[in-house]
Amino acid sequence: MKKGKKYVEASKLVDKSKSYELKEAIKLVKQTSITKFDASIEIAMNLNIDTKKAGEQLRGSIVLPNGTGKTSKILVIAKGEAAEAAKKAGATYVGELELIEKIEKENWFDFDIIIATPEMMPALGKIGKVLGPKGLMPNPKTGTVTITPAKVVEDVKKGMIEYRADSFGNIHSILGKVSFAENALEENLTYFINTIIKSKPVSVKGPLIKNVTISTTMGPGIKVSLDSFDNK
Repeated sequence: MKKGKKYVEASKLVDKSKSYELKEAIKLVKQTSITKFDASIEIAMNLNIDTKKAGEQLRGSIVLPNGTGKTSKILVIAKGEAAEAAKKAGATYVGELELIEKIEKENWFDFDIIIATPEMMPALGKIGKVLGPKGLMPNPKTGTVTITPAKVVEDVKKGMIEYRADSFGNIHSILGKVSFAENALEENLTYFINTIIKSKPVSVKGPLIKNVTISTTMGPGIKVSLDSFDNK
């Protein structure tokens, strides 16, 4: 695949054989943005885990200190007081069976995340085949199945992101926008990596994280040195 002229120019700024220390990596990722819009900054990491083992399947959610810069449309499936609280917290859509039906019958997906109360999960489970492949099925591990959906709505608005290691032990996520100040991106990156390190399965021997790369949307990858983190 032929890379565009802007990508080639941006790539010249990056030494592929080098792992950059944290501050340098953040400065460089902002310099290598090649889009006219305010691009997202993404993180990819490879972990020393075997996801075939039950205890080594990493999944969870993180509220980044400085948010993601992205506004998420939030659907809450709940009844009664939990539903009312979610509306007050600013959920985009709140409902119960009628919204599950709307997804099923009208192929409606005008939302980025679903939060549900445990009592609504059996009904949501019936459309699991539709929600699962899109990564929208609520899950207790990521905090999206909860008796207090309003709290999670507030967290999502602050910048909560979900992460999940794929079958190769890779995690991909978002760190913020190119327009963010360097120190805000440094804080988000440090918090993200340290959260992953803290979730290290007991069965893993040696360092959990093998490598970390950051990049902007459509920009070149920049390797981040792991010396700044307590990656034991």
